[in-house]
Amino acid sequence: MLVIGAKGFAKEVLEILHQNGQTENLCFYDDVNDDLPEKLFGEFLVLRTIEEGKTYFTQTSNQFVLGIGNPFLRKKLCEKFESIGGNLSSVISKNAEIGSFGILISAGCNILSGVKISNDVIIGKGTMVYYNSVITHDVKIGEFCEISPSTSILGRADIGNFVSIGAGSVIFPDVVIGSNSVIAAGAVVRNNVPANVMVAGIPAVVKKEFI
Repeated sequence: MLVIGAKGFAKEVLEILHQNGQTENLCFYDDVNDDLPEKLFGEFLVLRTIEEGKTYFTQTSNQFVLGIGNPFLRKKLCEKFESIGGNLSSVISKNAEIGSFGILISAGCNILSGVKISNDVIIGKGTMVYYNSVITHDVKIGEFCEISPSTSILGRADIGNFVSIGAGSVIFPDVVIGSNSVIAAGAVVRNNVPANVMVAGIPAVVKKEFI
């Protein structure tokens, strides 16, 4: 397994892989930061060039996971490593509780410890769900979303692509959130949210529009 990224969120991914017993031949990839050691935590080799990535895919494993938090960067890196033969994989904590019926968790998702997901839930490609978040029945979440810790997304809510939901937010039942929008930490979202905006507050209102 190759983890794309070697700082920040990549360390969260490492812990899931460690707890799940998935660290055999594990490497990291980072061609941006010069201050990283040759081996992360003295154990896991950090690859530095795309050529090294290609060699890893052909000689060791073509599986890779995303260890970067930013939704748009996750999408860009996903495309980059798929283009050289990588197979995008999900990493799901064994300490997450996931329903048994009607569940679709697409490739490239990161589901962290303490997450609870009910039945009839769809989570799109490349989405990350942080610690202790709750996703109840019939929720749909799009691609490359970021669900921050202790978020609650309630029944039949529909979340677009590239949506960032801040820590401690509550998304009420039947709410639709448009793509590329940002929900500020602690927001309580009772009404639909259009695409390309930032909302905050209790109840949440539009604070900013993105061009």
